[in-house]
Amino acid sequence: MLSLQSPDFHHGDVIPIVHTCEGKDASPALSWSGIPGGTRSLALIVDDPDAPDPRAPKTTWVHWVLYNIPPDAGGLPEGAHKADLPTGTLEGRNDWKRAGYGGPCPPIGKHRYFFKLYALDTVLPPRGGLTKVELEKAMEGHVLARVELVGTYQKRGGS
Repeated sequence: MLSLQSPDFHHGDVIPIVHTCEGKDASPALSWSGIPGGTRSLALIVDDPDAPDPRAPKTTWVHWVLYNIPPDAGGLPEGAHKADLPTGTLEGRNDWKRAGYGGPCPPIGKHRYFFKLYALDTVLPPRGGLTKVELEKAMEGHVLARVELVGTYQKRGGS
């Protein structure tokens, strides 16, 4: 069974400040296992469905989009930048309109951050810069398995 974990936080726990806009804005280390047979690539989407206010969410804010991750990669290091990504991995665009990880930075309240890993039966076309919506459309009919790791974050002194 596909699993996703981080040495930096457990499912449902608070994401450490180093991985947020109040810290170094470094992506957490991630590791995965249980890749199903027939997997040709992996995709990772990190988003926040509680934006801007968890009491009245209006949008899902996208923090990170990666795809065409080789199935034998095993994970990503803390603070992963383009040069640290497994060979062949492509970066999509987050909601800051740029590639790469953008950590939690909620304007108000305690937000949930979903790290979603997908095992795909295909390698997607080598077009970089896909948005979450474009990636989800490209993945349709190709998802063999999916797993989520959820962390939370609230700014210091945030209500």
